[in-house]
Amino acid sequence: MPSILYPRLAVVGAGLIGSSIIRAARAKAVVGEIAVADPSETVRDRVAALGLADEITADPATAARGADLVIFAAPPLAIGAAAGLAAATLKRGATVTDVGSVKAAIAEALAKVMPPEVFVIPGHPIAGSEQSGPDAGFAAMFEGRWTILTPQVRGDAPYLAAIDRLTAFWVALGAQVEVMDERHHDLVLAVTSHLPHLIAYTIVGAAADLETVTRSEVIKYSAGGFRDFTRIAASDPVMWRDVFLANKDAVLEMLGRFTEDLQALSRAIRWGEGERLEEHFTRTREIRRGIIDAGQETPEPDFGRHRKTD
Repeated sequence: MPSILYPRLAVVGAGLIGSSIIRAARAKAVVGEIAVADPSETVRDRVAALGLADEITADPATAARGADLVIFAAPPLAIGAAAGLAAATLKRGATVTDVGSVKAAIAEALAKVMPPEVFVIPGHPIAGSEQSGPDAGFAAMFEGRWTILTPQVRGDAPYLAAIDRLTAFWVALGAQVEVMDERHHDLVLAVTSHLPHLIAYTIVGAAADLETVTRSEVIKYSAGGFRDFTRIAASDPVMWRDVFLANKDAVLEMLGRFTEDLQALSRAIRWGEGERLEEHFTRTREIRRGIIDAGQETPEPDFGRHRKTD
């Protein structure tokens, strides 16, 4: 069993990802004391009822005091303010990271407020579900999934050691770790996550607004594809609002390319170009097979990955 990597862990934000990190870190025995900060009294009460933390507070500074690892698991646009509150109580040599789906904006926000004697290593575990809140978390959340780290551009030995230590933490939780430039991360995630969510929200919203189809018909006769979109569109609206605002340049670039491709498919349908449609569908089907072969999905229905419990 791995030894304790961080004697005190502070998690700011105890939603789906934050509570899953706590559960996984406890299960793998890689942290000692755990402190949680969350602005919601309801969330704090649930954290206490679930026995997830040794210390529970509304104040990020209180949770971060004396912590060896501080993880910001708040909505992207809230991380800068929370980090600013915590900065004054951070001890020298502490590692500060996050779990946001956007990296450039968060990295900039952290760099502005963090003291020079701490190690800022932004991160993003690519895992989750449409559920939210501390009850939704589970210890197996990160097993076999990727976590991307986007370190600052510095090569001093203590900082490199901090990267290695944080990498060991995520590996202990079952994740595979990749180091990447923050802006490249944002472009990649705009393709693989942000644009699909935007499309899902749009399709589900369009179905709800159709005057010729009733809401009950949309629900009753939902085929698999639409049900899949509703799962994605059920994700935390505050978090996704922040994601699109914080990563707007990459999202708009990908949205422009998607619009062009959609127009091309529209023309193929209009002019009965069946061969072109079949060629496109055949090529894109290979992406699905590649995801399955990479172990990031199973071929089973309902997305393959049913919710696991502790």
